[in-house]
Formats: sequence, C-alpha cells, structure tokens
Amino acid sequence: TTEASVALVASKSNSTLKALKDMPKNKLGGNKAKRAKGGQEKAKKELEFKEDGQEYGQVLKMLGNGRCDVSCFDGTKRLCHIRGKMRKKVWVNQGDIVLVSLRDFQDEKGDIIVKYTPEEARNLKTYGELPDGVKINETDIVDGELSDDGVEFDDQAGVDLDAI
Repeated sequence: TTEASVALVASKSNSTLKALKDMPKNKLGGNKAKRAKGGQEKAKKELEFKEDGQEYGQVLKMLGNGRCDVSCFDGTKRLCHIRGKMRKKVWVNQGDIVLVSLRDFQDEKGDIIVKYTPEEARNLKTYGELPDGVKINETDIVDGELSDDGVEFDDQAGVDLDAI
C-alpha cells in the first residue's frame, strides 16, 4: 500500500507541475488589479436636474476628509460633505460643478450628491439651469474670480544676467 500511495503522490505532483507550467504568466499584479480592470467603460447616464432641497454649486476649495467649500448658485457659500457612495469612486476637484443637497437644520452645510462632467455642465448651462457667468473647467477659482498669487515682475529692476 505504501508503494501505491507513493505512486499516487508522484503522479499528482507531476500533473500539478504540468498544470502550473501550462498556466499563463500574470503580468498585471494581484487581485485588486484584476478587479479594477473591468470598470473603465463610461455608461451614458441621464442628466440629473435639481429638485427642491437641492442646489447647484461650484467647488471652491478642497478641505480634506471628504469636505469642501462650495459656492452655491443661490449666493450662499456652504461647507459640503461628499456622500459615502461617491467617496473614492467619483473624484471631486476644485472648480467642478456639483449638485448639493441642502440640510433643513443647517443652512451653511450641505452634501454633494452628484458631480457633473464638463459636458453635462455645458448641457445644464444651455438648458438655463446654471447662471451665465459660470466658468466650467476652471480650476483657479477663488470667490468667483481667477486667482492671482500677487507676484509681479519688474522689467526695470536692472539685473544683468551676464554679470551673475
């Protein structure tokens, strides 16, 4: 019986070695790389308009921890929280057009529930949902104006580059 079990183990190890030899080489990485591979195609979703209790806004500043300052188009600046379903799936950046769900008990706070792509934001603008002065795809927005860091160069400073 020991000779039969040794022959059985030897035949199993030969078959597993052959099976491992025939398997393709993994060039991508581990489990997470395989999982992330499938979600690249963009599905055409229907444009979501605001309802009562919601307002359009533009992200002024990212604050960290899923929070950001949003200038809503009703004239109010709100501290907004990115909803849990969007966190780590939909990346919200400075200058993005978003749909904010207003809170009944706190007017200065809200929740970001939809991020619009630049194409969707242009469609909202043509439908008259967004004001005309909104800049879409502008990342340097500070209080509705393009930011200026205050650096000015003086041409008459008299610095001779050859002497340096």
